[in-house]
Amino acid sequence: MRSFDLRGWIVPILVLIVGALVLYPIAFLITSSFNIGDPQIFPPEEWGAGNYIRLFEEPRIIGNTLLVATIATVLAVVFGFVQAWILTRTEIPGRERLERLMELPYYMTPLIGALAWGVLLGPKTGLGNQAWRSLGFTSDFFNIYSPQGIAWVMALFEGTVAFVMISASMKSMDPSLEESSRVLGASKLRTTMRITLPMVAPGVLSATIFVFAEMLGSFAAAFVLGIPGRFYVVTTAIWESALSYPPDYGHAAAMGLSLFGAMLITLGIARVIMRHGSYATITGKAFRPRPMDVGLMRYPLMGIAWGYIAVAVVLPLAALTLTSFERFATVIIPQMQFTFANYEMAYAMGSLGPAFANSMILGVSVATLGVPVIGILAWIIYRSTMPGRVLMEYVVMIPAAVPRLVFGLGLLWAWINIPIPIYGTLWLLGIAYFTVFLPLGLRTIAGVVLQIDKSLEECARVCGASWAQQMRTVTLPLLRPGLVAAWLLIFIASVRELGVSVFLMGPHSKVIAPSIVNSWLTASSELSAAMALLQTVMVFIAVAIMFRVARKVTGTTQ
Repeated sequence: MRSFDLRGWIVPILVLIVGALVLYPIAFLITSSFNIGDPQIFPPEEWGAGNYIRLFEEPRIIGNTLLVATIATVLAVVFGFVQAWILTRTEIPGRERLERLMELPYYMTPLIGALAWGVLLGPKTGLGNQAWRSLGFTSDFFNIYSPQGIAWVMALFEGTVAFVMISASMKSMDPSLEESSRVLGASKLRTTMRITLPMVAPGVLSATIFVFAEMLGSFAAAFVLGIPGRFYVVTTAIWESALSYPPDYGHAAAMGLSLFGAMLITLGIARVIMRHGSYATITGKAFRPRPMDVGLMRYPLMGIAWGYIAVAVVLPLAALTLTSFERFATVIIPQMQFTFANYEMAYAMGSLGPAFANSMILGVSVATLGVPVIGILAWIIYRSTMPGRVLMEYVVMIPAAVPRLVFGLGLLWAWINIPIPIYGTLWLLGIAYFTVFLPLGLRTIAGVVLQIDKSLEECARVCGASWAQQMRTVTLPLLRPGLVAAWLLIFIASVRELGVSVFLMGPHSKVIAPSIVNSWLTASSELSAAMALLQTVMVFIAVAIMFRVARKVTGTTQ
């Protein structure tokens, strides 16, 4: 087969497959949201806007969602900004190491964080509340099963995302602007508030919008900490509607699409704000970002940086570890009874081992098979002259704007109505993971694609290389760092995924995250702590191995 024919077949087939994977479940969601008849019949027998009208009859759920999302967003952006300013604009001991440790909350996931903080501050039985009562107090120190508790846990783990986005802006800011402010007599605090903060406004705004969208669609923390306290947000209400009997798919779809609409409105507001301001800080004048000498303040600032790591990582892991080895969770030393029974029970359950194995299989398979496909898609979008490539980019990015729980609902309804027996199997979970992580892989690889000069590919074609030879010998080797980074991110995201898995997991295709949640709801907190700790250790070991491999692979191209 000629190379031109190979390109002519591969590119359209990939575009059609990816377009179908993304748009097909969205079409089912939209159709189902207007179904006011039997929700289990497709196509609908009766059409109407009744499911959307019902949303206005449930202001409490919408209010709960906005309350939690707003509090969590404010906290996450504050955490991210403070950490970014300390680690990029000030000179403190161990700054580089701390910056790397800021990635750890992402690997732990909000699910593990919610379970850990449930162990720490659950009403009456939480370790922190037990210690508080042992001091003579008659009430709990804090009830984590509350809107404030849900927002706290969500903010701790989304604060890492805000940190990455804001620190990127701070690293690109010309330090002479701050130096000029100091020369004119402004204090360090005034310089930060009047110079640094306005100049990094694009990064802060982008982080705020992104985090707020994530909070609206967050499921893990709201599920683990909200369900016991009967506090429902939109995502948990979607879960309850879809799994009720009979399932109310129409109402669940309408709630999911309302979240999608809220995200679009939020993005529109952000663009309006950005259009009416000037935030340029990188000009033709050369500069080198350098940290600011803060004198003796470097030690308190270092304490703040380490404090975040302690609260977000060390304290939750310590609580999970202690609880997993106890017969009854307690911090009262005379009452402590240590045992391995929780781990033995987790092993004896029979489903834990297959769930771990399935999660690893899905992570490796989706990342290994998906990254080459996403790499070709990135080339199509940013390198080819194919008509409709801009539209293709928007299609690929749709799963990023739809909460994963909502997208999982669309996949559930879509694949139930297809006469292909893959529902409840790992095949469907693999397809779902690949679809929802398309935007993550594309954005990771796109940055590397845009850095590669087109002349390198043109030289290969001038020398007589076919399109396949050009991709194999020039483009893909140059993309190797981006491909490896995308592989790592997709692998980690697949192992920790919960929202999509809740609807698509079958009795013979269990994965670890929903299994831990089911254990939390039906069994003891001690057993759940053991399972959560095993998942965390598994992710940390896998990440360490993959990073070692990644350094070797990317090092060969430098």
